[in-house]
Amino acid sequence: MSAARTVVYGIPNCDTVKKARTWLESNGVAFEFHDFKKAGLTAALVKGWLADVPLEVLLNRRGTTWRGLPDDAKAAAETQQGAIALMVEKPSVVKRPVVVVDGRVKSVGFSADEYTALFA
Repeated sequence: MSAARTVVYGIPNCDTVKKARTWLESNGVAFEFHDFKKAGLTAALVKGWLADVPLEVLLNRRGTTWRGLPDDAKAAAETQQGAIALMVEKPSVVKRPVVVVDGRVKSVGFSADEYTALFA
């Protein structure tokens, strides 16, 4: 059986992403890093994530990017289609990191306990 393909989606200077990457490296978990500020996100990718995690988990409504959005953009994000469009346009509103193993979202955010259970 081949090793699972793990991709960590996030932004390199995000503290939570740094913690997650450090944990993965120190625990010997091989992963690829996708900088979604530089490499972007596609609507198809985000829609696929939403098959695994609810919108409320994926869309970060507590960050500075969200707070800086105009009210009409926030209102549009109430629908899944509007939220996907917003996340593609402004990836900073995605809660991070998003950890995808073999094409399925396994974790959003970082918790050492969750990672231990996932990768042990």
